[in-house]
Amino acid sequence: MPKKAMSVHEAEKTALEIAREQGVELVDVELVKEPAGQFLRFYIDKPDGITLDELEVFHRRILPLVEDVAYDYMEVSSPGADRPLKTERDFERAEGLEVELKTYRPVNGAKQFKGELIGLRDGMIEICVGGETLSFAKRDVAIVRPLIEFTEEELEEALSEGPQERT
Repeated sequence: MPKKAMSVHEAEKTALEIAREQGVELVDVELVKEPAGQFLRFYIDKPDGITLDELEVFHRRILPLVEDVAYDYMEVSSPGADRPLKTERDFERAEGLEVELKTYRPVNGAKQFKGELIGLRDGMIEICVGGETLSFAKRDVAIVRPLIEFTEEELEEALSEGPQERT
């Protein structure tokens, strides 16, 4: 009799335990169909950033435990500085930051807004745009993520320094 495939939810529970033991945060788990096949992705992070060594340790620990998930490729990655805000904790950490917010349908003729995140309260996302507070029902928002902008000088400096160890 064939073994029952492990669900993504079960894989996430396993990953949460490994993340706790390793002292990192499990940010997200996804199983996504792409042209090359099914990708099982784990995103982990720490307040001061995650190292390649930490990504590798997590990968080695989780790999044998999720072999019953139906995937073709597995990745363990940092979510990046501009990761979408999903959880209440994400919104709390991003309060006061500049964000980009996109809605599913136009609001006052626009679907994209940039402003300072006030917060997520009672299912409403509030941002300040040009001194005005705008509120959006979370269910009407496609994505909210920190706005990362660099000056030309900052980009030149980063390129001249070469690759960094943290991701």
